[in-house]
Amino acid sequence: MLPMTLQLAQEPDADALLNRDPFAVAVGMLLDQQYGMEHAFRGPWKLATRMGTETLDLHAIAEADPVAFADLCSTPPAIHRYARSMAGRVQGMAQHVLDHYDGDITQLWLTAKTGAELHDRLAAIPGWGDMKAKIFTALLAKQLDIAPKGWKAAAGDYGLKGRRSVADVTDQTTLLEVRAYKQEKKAAAKAAG
Repeated sequence: MLPMTLQLAQEPDADALLNRDPFAVAVGMLLDQQYGMEHAFRGPWKLATRMGTETLDLHAIAEADPVAFADLCSTPPAIHRYARSMAGRVQGMAQHVLDHYDGDITQLWLTAKTGAELHDRLAAIPGWGDMKAKIFTALLAKQLDIAPKGWKAAAGDYGLKGRRSVADVTDQTTLLEVRAYKQEKKAAAKAAG
């Protein structure tokens, strides 16, 4: 696996966490719904800062009292606009990684033999699903060179060239291009519907 050089949060300290903690990247992806992408990927840094850790501690997250953890996640600035709900999802994801990958989320993708297997493993994470799994499959392949055979088919349209999702964000310019693409898609769907 190549050293990570992600710029998804568009904030140096938050991006630094993403680049040293693969679980933080997955948490950012989990939070990337109904919330600005760069804000979602800042969520893990907010959480680690509040926990007083350099990386996200899966054991501490999974074992935390759900109410206390939800309070931690919703303290302003919250990790998400629906911070309490997302707190439960973050805990569920941490427990899933502990149960299925011995606490090492990189084993989820490094041991997947095909793109379809990678997609299915990602889709099985609590709080994820098909679209999120496709986008993260594309992110792993496009930005981290984790590209098992068949990853493009598993990623669907997100595996194509262009600026479609977080998988294609490498700086401020590409973030704006992805945002413009999403707005175009939304306007086209509205006009068609």
